[in-house]
Formats: sequence, C-alpha cells, structure tokens
Amino acid sequence: MPNIVNTEQAHAWNGAEGAHWVRNQDRWNAVTDGFNEPLLNAAGITGHHRTLDLGCGSGQTTRLAALRAPQGHALGLDLSGPLLAEARTRAEREGIGNVSFTQGDTQVHPFETGTFDAAISRYGVMFFADPAAAFSNVGRALRPGGRLAFVCPADAALNDWVTAMTSLRDLLPVGDFARPGAPGMYSLAPPDRIRDVLTAAGFTGITLNKTQVYGVWGHGAADAAEFILGTGPGRHLTGQAPAAVRTRALHTLTDHLRAHETADGTVRLRSTSWLVTADRPTGPADKP
Repeated sequence: MPNIVNTEQAHAWNGAEGAHWVRNQDRWNAVTDGFNEPLLNAAGITGHHRTLDLGCGSGQTTRLAALRAPQGHALGLDLSGPLLAEARTRAEREGIGNVSFTQGDTQVHPFETGTFDAAISRYGVMFFADPAAAFSNVGRALRPGGRLAFVCPADAALNDWVTAMTSLRDLLPVGDFARPGAPGMYSLAPPDRIRDVLTAAGFTGITLNKTQVYGVWGHGAADAAEFILGTGPGRHLTGQAPAAVRTRALHTLTDHLRAHETADGTVRLRSTSWLVTADRPTGPADKP
C-alpha cells in the first residue's frame, strides 16, 4: 500500500464502498457522465497533453482524457485498489494504450514537479482530509500555466437524490447529512470555500460555473430506489433500522421516485454541481 494519510477514506474505498462502486460502476457513470464533456472542455485537453485524473475510480474520465490527447498520456490516481483494477481492465479492453493508473493519496503522492498540463476530477475531490494540502500537491504536479478543472456537488437542495432521501425523514435518521461545508460529499458546496481552498493552495484565475445534468438512476422507480438505498448514505441510514422499517423506506422512496420516471421507463434525477477551473501561476518556482 502506498503512503496514505486519508486513512478513513482509504478504508471505505478498499472495502464496502469500493466493492459497491465496482459492482455498479456503469450505473454511477450513467448518473454523472453528463459532466464529462463540460469537464474535459474546461480542462482544454488536446494533442500532447499529459493529464492527471484525481479520484479516477474505474477510469472513465481518465480514458476519455487519453482519447482527447492521442499523442499525450493520462494518469488516473485513486485510493481504491478494486476500482483501479477495473479501470486497467477496461482500458485494456478498449485498446487505450496512452493511459495508466496508480493507487495513491492526492495529498501526499510524490508527483514529479511540473509533470502535467492538466488535472481533472469528476466528483473526486470532496473527501480530502486536508483540501489545501491536497490541492497544493496537485499544483506542484502541474506545469506553470497548467489547468485544474473539477466537478463537485453544489447546493444540496438542487440535487434530486438528496430530496429523495429527505422523503424518508419520518422513517430514518436523515438529519442534515448533506449540510454544505460539512465533511463529506458537500464539503465544497459553498463557493467561498472552494475559492479559499484553491487560493491557499496557490491557484489563480479561479472560476465557478453552476452546471446541471439529469442522470439515469434506474430503470423504473423500484430499481432506482434499491440503488439509492444501496449507496453509502443509503446503507448508513438503513443499516441499523429494523427490517420492517427498511421495507417501508423502500416503498416510500419508490413512491417518491415515480414522479421522475420518463417515457422510456428510466428514472432521471437532476444533479447540480460546480464546474471549477483554476490555473497554476507562471511565476517563480514553487515554494518548498
């Protein structure tokens, strides 16, 4: 195992959470792949570019970045050994040779200074133990003038899966699990938090654009409800509930999601995120 300081997340992504994502990677891609084109466009990847994909998971965005820079290279970094194994398998099956994957912690990974033209992340930067340290390390990995582009959740109230979960408030201890700025998925939801962290990490030219996509969460309301309750937050909320309560929660969530069924039978939910870009300055060498 490489040097890891974010031990809590490493445990999760090499355990139950990682196993869940390996089993459901195509479904998770269907939820979030509407962000792919905006993300890659914002990063400006092309030609000979060398791209670093942070929290790459099963490597969909890494492979897409590699395809955009056929004379370049894309490296996917993630804490999860199981997801990286799947990423390598998929890259080989798709015949993408200018891509590689490595296990590591963004905060302390020993990147070579100035190696990458761009760093990207789709929903992979919200769980850093020390965000300023992690982004500072990414900044050192970028060449002067290199571009950082990432997507992270914005207002929880504008994410339909959160609204769906709060429909279970009378059955499960939903609480305020999506509170902006709290540790977890919505840690970077407040825009000032993003600006503060990236500024502290030495980035300039910071831009935030609110972006919405409607991802596919299931084929029918019952299927989508089972999937949502099988996610990390869902398992956390239902894990200690009696079987009868879990059954009622599933039925309640299914009823809520029927309003989101489309003509083709899929359940599409709105995801609202920040599309963030920032640049490594072209000035003096990095501070030690």
